[in-house]
Amino acid sequence: MISTLSLIGRKKELFTIDMANHETDLCNIVSASTFLVLGGAGTIGQAVTKEIFKRNPKKLHVVDISENNMVELVRDLRSSVGYMSGEFKTFALDIGSVEYDAFIMADGKYDYVLNLSALKHVRSEKDPFTLMRMIDVNIFNTEKTMVHAAANNAKKYFCVSTDKAANPVNMMGASKRIMEMFLMRRSADLSISTARFANVAFSDGSLLQSFNNRIQKQQPIVAPHDIKRYFVTPKESGELCLMSCIFGENRDIFFPKLDESLHLITFADIAVKYLEGMGYEPFLCESEVEARALANTLPAEGKWPCLFSKSDTTGEKGFEEFFTESEVLDMNRFVNLGVIKNKKYYNEELIETFEVAISRLKADRVWTKADVVKLFLKMIPDFSHRETGKYLDGKM
Repeated sequence: MISTLSLIGRKKELFTIDMANHETDLCNIVSASTFLVLGGAGTIGQAVTKEIFKRNPKKLHVVDISENNMVELVRDLRSSVGYMSGEFKTFALDIGSVEYDAFIMADGKYDYVLNLSALKHVRSEKDPFTLMRMIDVNIFNTEKTMVHAAANNAKKYFCVSTDKAANPVNMMGASKRIMEMFLMRRSADLSISTARFANVAFSDGSLLQSFNNRIQKQQPIVAPHDIKRYFVTPKESGELCLMSCIFGENRDIFFPKLDESLHLITFADIAVKYLEGMGYEPFLCESEVEARALANTLPAEGKWPCLFSKSDTTGEKGFEEFFTESEVLDMNRFVNLGVIKNKKYYNEELIETFEVAISRLKADRVWTKADVVKLFLKMIPDFSHRETGKYLDGKM
């Protein structure tokens, strides 16, 4: 099986030098501190949790709504790192629930709070109800947990953002951009930092992860051939988040530098490498019908049916970027990490108007996607929402 690095077009990990340069400080700080990781059982959350766990913190609590993923997290830690001398506990809780509130009231004392929970799929804007949940998770749960962190005198609050927050074209990216505005407001009474980074290879629910599922179920491989993306490995995502959390100054946004170490690659190119690594020759099909039919016979011949097509769904961005032209950058502090430096600027009236408007829609139990898009445009006047009327759930 070909390695993940080779699949995404790289020969070496991104942050090896930066991690080595700061390892002593990382170990000293982590081993003397307490941590709460929210959304800790997703792909990025598990990677962050492992980076903290292996440096032996005084206390590490992990919260996630997915009980099954939490079980896998514990099994993975026990099977790879083993044990830590401090307190390690997991809690299968919804951040928006009263049970979570009670959990925070019972303890709540953490030096570092890392929020990795998110609705991350562009397809989540396909209906107004899932879209509203995305707003709750990405924006208002963040606000709620920041308030808790500030009340309990946390040293730092970290929340993961996305490259799609830079000049967003979809509702997911825009929700994260608005989340960044909420972060800036809370930075007046709480030290915050965040990170924007690329697609995490083989993360939960990703197209790359689906390649594994399609092989196991003997189904066609489907991928766009015209969309190029940057990819980081799960381990790199954990390193980036931890570096931002520990070393980020208030309002800093970390991102991976775009240099010879980070390559743009199409999903179709990765699919071809993946299949070749599995010992199959890609067979290009003309339609979904043909691909489904050939899935029953081609694998026995050492071939795998593939459908590579042009992207035409809502919210797909034609290119990736980690920062905008107006943002101030520090490109000298780290070797492979860039930092966006933000001043304490936010529009309190605009944020409060957004909060009230969303609360009214939810109270009425009636809203449309157009209602939400209108509110987003007030928050982000240059938001270029790309609506095609087609969604990924309508494709194979």
